[in-house]
Amino acid sequence: MTKTKTAISLNESLFAQADAIAQEMKISRSELFSIAMEEFIERRQNQKLLETLNEIYKDGPDPSEQQLLREVKPKYRQMFEDEW
Repeated sequence: MTKTKTAISLNESLFAQADAIAQEMKISRSELFSIAMEEFIERRQNQKLLETLNEIYKDGPDPSEQQLLREVKPKYRQMFEDEW
């Protein structure tokens, strides 16, 4: 994987906390920031996906979907009751 070097500015308190965590984890600050960015990007992508799904389903199920739900609900309930 190709790496790009960058410079960032942080307030001293955040830098000190990051430095302490990196030392505790026995990794470099660069690795810590990479991990943090990967997690942030994943959360952001998940949030955007959730927003898209909420937009798609904001009106709720249409009448045919409502009928299907009414039909399958007793079947699913029975499946779970049989398992327990």
